[in-house]
Amino acid sequence: MLLQVILEGIGLGVLLILVCAIGIRKGAVGMVHLYSPAVQQRCVKLKLTTHEKIKRNSLLFKAVCIPGYIGYVLVCVYGINGAHGFAASFWQLLVILSVMNLIDCFLIDGYWVGHTNAWTIPGTEDLKPYITAKDKQKKWLFGTVGMAAIAAALAAMMTVQ
Repeated sequence: MLLQVILEGIGLGVLLILVCAIGIRKGAVGMVHLYSPAVQQRCVKLKLTTHEKIKRNSLLFKAVCIPGYIGYVLVCVYGINGAHGFAASFWQLLVILSVMNLIDCFLIDGYWVGHTNAWTIPGTEDLKPYITAKDKQKKWLFGTVGMAAIAAALAAMMTVQ
């Protein structure tokens, strides 16, 4: 069961990678809402985008990803794995979300954003690294705590009858 849940987490990570790839298909400025305010401001100043487009893309990203990811984990844990009770649900949700968090931290932020040019926005190169060591620490802490909180909340909601 653990291997299956890890594979489901990898599947969620692949979905995140696909969302990011679609978001940057016409250039990384399409996902500038994920960058620091300094990079966003520079992009607006360079007329690569507008504050309105950044806000719209951020809302669209959240509107698609949050329900999509929640739906995915619920289908995996309850529909496929048939979890019952808080404990069984919580550990599966936590593993799936944590695997996705690891993929985000190491593959997306660490490698793809940090070591390739796919996420480089022309005119902002002097603002690199886009994700600083301090940003990574915060993301890791809040991601880890956040995934546990989300897993606990979903498990609690799904076990209330």
